[in-house]
Amino acid sequence: MNPIEVTIGIDIGGTNTVLGFVSHDGQCLASASMPTWSQEPAKKYFIRLHEKIEETIGSLSVNVVVKGIGIGAPNANYFHGTVESPPNLKWEGVTHVVDILHQYYDCPIAITNDANAAAIGEMVFGSGKGLKHFVVITLGTGLGSGIIVDGKLLYGADGFAGEIGHTIVDPAGRVCGCGRNGCLETYVSANGIRRTVAEMICNSTKPSELRKVSFEECTSKLIYEAAMRGDTIALEAFAFTGEILGMKLADTVAHLSPEAIILFGGLASAGKLIFEPTSNSLERHLLGIFKNKVKILPSGLPEGNSAVIGASALIWHEIDRVI
Repeated sequence: MNPIEVTIGIDIGGTNTVLGFVSHDGQCLASASMPTWSQEPAKKYFIRLHEKIEETIGSLSVNVVVKGIGIGAPNANYFHGTVESPPNLKWEGVTHVVDILHQYYDCPIAITNDANAAAIGEMVFGSGKGLKHFVVITLGTGLGSGIIVDGKLLYGADGFAGEIGHTIVDPAGRVCGCGRNGCLETYVSANGIRRTVAEMICNSTKPSELRKVSFEECTSKLIYEAAMRGDTIALEAFAFTGEILGMKLADTVAHLSPEAIILFGGLASAGKLIFEPTSNSLERHLLGIFKNKVKILPSGLPEGNSAVIGASALIWHEIDRVI
């Protein structure tokens, strides 16, 4: 049997790193994950990553040819092949990711912001098919965004366009990992909703099963499960989160006039708990000329492998452009 052509998609998150082997039609043949260990130096991290890739290749039941590697990572610079002082990782200065991986693999390698990778993935394989103007919002440990304008990913002058998560909600608000106060991702993200629950518990006497859970043990998944059981604090936390997200997305619409906004990532899997308050808030805050024009859509990428398929789509897109 002829080997199957694949690319390796790698999603570097603040908590976990996920990788997968993805065919040209977007099928993930195998995937694996490992803890990112955000406090670990980048050099040790990439040694572990290489070992995980080789271990996964060895476990495949089919023969593959690796055509390229696509990487989504926080603060990644597509132009330079680097990750530059990521807010949720303790990598100092500039990490030349593409150069490091070229020490192990002789194939095309591209890196971009993890949210940009998600946007390419949605354009190639997901809910962005057929759309020329849309925004992807990734709701994970932080909040990222990827912007497609006229069918092309918007990088800006220096490769860092699309940092919607670091626009300001409240200048005197929550401390952000970037060192500033009041960034959107401190309110709208897995960590953001945890902080919201903690504040609501401290500032009210309303009953909640989440009062029994420490801050360190309180995850967005636990909050979702509590909300589905009707927990008042959990439901109010989702409503608050959606209200802020919709308000800031109204600003994004004013800047870009997209056809759609796609919500991607762990927090987006809460479904109507996050989509309904976000949609309602967006419509309330939109300038009149934009009302009832912008759809908010869920990701169209396969659940469970969406992040690696997005990263893989980045390098497939690069390879196809050359061909």
